[in-house]
Amino acid sequence: MWVITVISTVCLLVSPALAGIKDLASHFIEPTSNPNPRGFGQGGAVDMDAIPLDFHKENTVTNDLPFDGFEDEDYIDFDRILAEGSDDYIEGDEIDEIATPAPDIDIFAEPSDPKIRRARLLRLFHGRSRLQRLNIVNARFGFNLYRSLRNSVNQTDNILLAPAGISIAMGMMSLGAGPRTHEQLYKALGFAEFVNASHHYDNSTVHKLFRKLTHRLFRRNFGYTLRSVNDLYAKKEVLVKDSFRTDTKAYYFAEPQSVDFSDPAFLDKANRRILKLTKGLIREPLKSVDPNMVLMLLNYLYFKGTWEQKFPKEMTYYRNFRVNEKTNVRVPMMSNKGNYLAATDHDLECDILQLPYTGNISMLIALPRKISGMRTLEQEISPTVVNKWLKNMTNRTREVVFPKFKLEQNYDLIENMKEMGLTDLFHENGDFSGITSDKIVMNWLKHQGTITVNEEGTEAAALTQVGFMPLSSQIRFVVDHPFLFLIYEHRTDCLVFMGRVANPSQS
Repeated sequence: MWVITVISTVCLLVSPALAGIKDLASHFIEPTSNPNPRGFGQGGAVDMDAIPLDFHKENTVTNDLPFDGFEDEDYIDFDRILAEGSDDYIEGDEIDEIATPAPDIDIFAEPSDPKIRRARLLRLFHGRSRLQRLNIVNARFGFNLYRSLRNSVNQTDNILLAPAGISIAMGMMSLGAGPRTHEQLYKALGFAEFVNASHHYDNSTVHKLFRKLTHRLFRRNFGYTLRSVNDLYAKKEVLVKDSFRTDTKAYYFAEPQSVDFSDPAFLDKANRRILKLTKGLIREPLKSVDPNMVLMLLNYLYFKGTWEQKFPKEMTYYRNFRVNEKTNVRVPMMSNKGNYLAATDHDLECDILQLPYTGNISMLIALPRKISGMRTLEQEISPTVVNKWLKNMTNRTREVVFPKFKLEQNYDLIENMKEMGLTDLFHENGDFSGITSDKIVMNWLKHQGTITVNEEGTEAAALTQVGFMPLSSQIRFVVDHPFLFLIYEHRTDCLVFMGRVANPSQS
């Protein structure tokens, strides 16, 4: 089983103003119908709070509860939205004409020249849909954020990020940003380069495509569970502009809720909602809130998937995992034999394995040949590199040995965001005049996640091409030292999660 949950938090401070927002009470109303989880008896009401949290943690998609009536509240009914004709579902699949980069530019070179950087992006955009192009930009931002975060933690620390969730949260924030702050946001996240790639695009295209991404990723019956939820809480005395309220609801399915941040009941209700939506995996992420808070934005990401080829539990044994050249830890290592896609990157001296989940989503494992090679791999990984890996994999029977692990990480990303150019966002110079007429400052950006990987675990397929040395001779893929993992949804080319497992014995 593979379970991951991430919550991103963005908070703003402001002096009080006026009211006029949807009341909080309706946000926490429980469904009127009684949920009837499979396996908990026939008929009668079921007390969801009475179900042990460990139940949600240990059950896989194949054994998971459907929560009839309960799941309906968690998911947006996209089928109904589309049936009503209120959305152009095809727009995100359009492939617009873009400029062709010069053929003599080395797209794998370090882009010190803006022309090279643009050429690399245009080369990746070639033949891709609008939605896939936006996700290439999101992935590049995610890799840059990872590098910034990596520099602020120990080399033996595990790392977990949800680039898609952070991009969604920042996209929503840009709706309320004034001209200078908006320009800074679009530049730092790569949205500006995306918009400039085609004369068909403008700033609103980004928001329309995030709406499309939500449609594509978070509908049901894909063989896995993937959910993204955005919550907006605003101080009761603050007047949130109608345009911001309308746009967040239209593009991000979020609507400001009026709250009293000084009321302990708010924390309790918000934490219970997060607990429910993440199936008990994230508990009480909001320990405290500044009573002067004016606006809080929360983005949750929850994923649960089943490997196409499960690892037999009877084949799991404790083996050594080399944390570094001097330290080994004993951890449960899963083992399986089957057909897997893999490749070798001789330039970065690493091997790549694709572990598919059901539903066209997969985990890519990037394993340096040497433990000391992790730094180079982390520095060089990019959408161009990942695209090269995926296009040049070969499929053959392999023995895979892979550690079980569970990560729980919590970050404050403000300094990382500043390092990436988002300085006004966290300074009094920040302009959020699109949200409210009052002067506000963002002072909190939290990112929290958890992931569990075990024998039950996920999905994907890739194209095999010539030109990049395939991993054709290797019949064993033993992941017994630090590695990177990437979770890609392949229909949209979306990098949903990424991280580093440096020590699987530590959560």
